[in-house]
Amino acid sequence: MSAVTFVVPGQPQGKGRAKIVKIGGFSRMATPAKTVAYEGLVAHAAQMALAGRPLLQGPVHVRLAVECQVPGSWSQKKQRAAINGEVMPTTKPDIDNVIKAVFDGCNGVLWKDDVQVVQVTVVKQYSATPCVRFAAVELQPVSADQPQRELLGEPA
Repeated sequence: MSAVTFVVPGQPQGKGRAKIVKIGGFSRMATPAKTVAYEGLVAHAAQMALAGRPLLQGPVHVRLAVECQVPGSWSQKKQRAAINGEVMPTTKPDIDNVIKAVFDGCNGVLWKDDVQVVQVTVVKQYSATPCVRFAAVELQPVSADQPQRELLGEPA
């Protein structure tokens, strides 16, 4: 199967922590509304990209580019440097929480479950147009004469 690619527009968002909510004397966990909305946006983008093809079935490699908004309060010089990759975003959202939100949004839409993801390549950078760029491809089994270690540049 060819790669599935899509863009989630807007400022990247990390997965929010579930909150304990009491309803009628009972406690239950509730995902923040902002997280639910973002995961829905991801799910919609994934569904449009899959375009009627079946869910990914096997192990998956995901590539993500988390592109954050350059602060408007910065000087033009610093903004240009950020867009050129000379300044990296070391602020919220945490990259691991963005991955969680995107993967959870893809569950049941792009793949059965994010447990299928066995390899992730991700970069967080500044951009004039904030978004998350996503690409996923099903991996083929590694042959017995080429152990996975060798693919990672490690000796057998």
